[in-house]
Amino acid sequence: MMLADMGAEVIKIESLDGDHGRQLGRVRGHSAETKGGLSAYFEGMNRQKLGIALDLKNPRGLKIIHQLVAESDIFVQNFRKGVAERLGVGYEDLIGHNPNIIYASASGYGPDGPDSDKPAFALTAEARAGALWWFGPDDDTPHELDIADQIAGMMLSYGVIGAVVSRERFGFGQKVDVSHLGSMIWARGMQNGISLLQDFEMPRFERKMAGQVLWNYYKCADGEWIAFSMGQGDRYWPTFCKAIDRRDLIENAKFNNMTVRFDNRMELIQILDSVFVTLPRAEWERRLKEAGDLIWERVQRTLDLPNDPQVIANDYVVDFNHPVIGPSKWLQTPVTYNKTPLSTRKMAPAHGEDTEEILINLLGYDWDEILSLKMEGAIL
Repeated sequence: MMLADMGAEVIKIESLDGDHGRQLGRVRGHSAETKGGLSAYFEGMNRQKLGIALDLKNPRGLKIIHQLVAESDIFVQNFRKGVAERLGVGYEDLIGHNPNIIYASASGYGPDGPDSDKPAFALTAEARAGALWWFGPDDDTPHELDIADQIAGMMLSYGVIGAVVSRERFGFGQKVDVSHLGSMIWARGMQNGISLLQDFEMPRFERKMAGQVLWNYYKCADGEWIAFSMGQGDRYWPTFCKAIDRRDLIENAKFNNMTVRFDNRMELIQILDSVFVTLPRAEWERRLKEAGDLIWERVQRTLDLPNDPQVIANDYVVDFNHPVIGPSKWLQTPVTYNKTPLSTRKMAPAHGEDTEEILINLLGYDWDEILSLKMEGAIL
């Protein structure tokens, strides 16, 4: 979808019974159905794409794939290890039809190793990568992040674009492998890098024990939260204390530098909790703005984003008049080009919506051949 947002023509290939994302009824216990009976999950993940539905196990359906590959730059699949080869769409199969194809494979655990054929979804990848320990309560309960699919998708796009550039320079395509596991390990590169270099397990973040009190978040009187991100604590400490009207903390021997603030962090966080809970967030925002050189931000929820002027100004959330759902809000890939701007142009395809158009306009089929394919069960 990210590549489609940037202008690539993307054809989504589905089986005759459809992508299972179309039938995903609930997400986190909440109905995923939109107006018109569409899946919000599927719509959100498949905009901009053309859709074709066929049976890969039918020789004529497989032939269509091979013909599409011959006309394409990139092929992407996320089958478990060995499945693509059994279906006739493995790397060695496809380079016979297009030697310069860029073949991108997304997996749970990577192409090699003892678990390379193990099934995986986002949560299992986060578990294996150590990501469930990054944040959460101090009772050792794992805490789901729900970002593995997005991180792996970004890495896949990154890998594909790199392969396209390489082909332009050197004249050959290649296979690109990306996994949930590798992507999630990489996503926490700074902390994981420190841990590996020092042979030390970085402690998980728990706000009541945050190692840096100015790299933390605090609850306000109205139940809303405000976050601070000031790694150079000594630089900001006097201004911060003045902004919250606690000048007494500036020179307090227990809190007047980063070392002692760390030693006494639990006590200090309790003090700051008692301060922030006295006023609503809007008032704290006013005071912090007046204070000047401080780095802070409100903690927002998803439905705050469409009304955020900064989000709107940069087209991170955009308006789209969906032909079934109606006026709606969509996430835009957050990359800005000054000469070739991104845009949301098309809803996700209905099941097999573009099959006939693709066969006729791209592959040169006629209506008699299409009817024959349908009668044989090779296409929808």
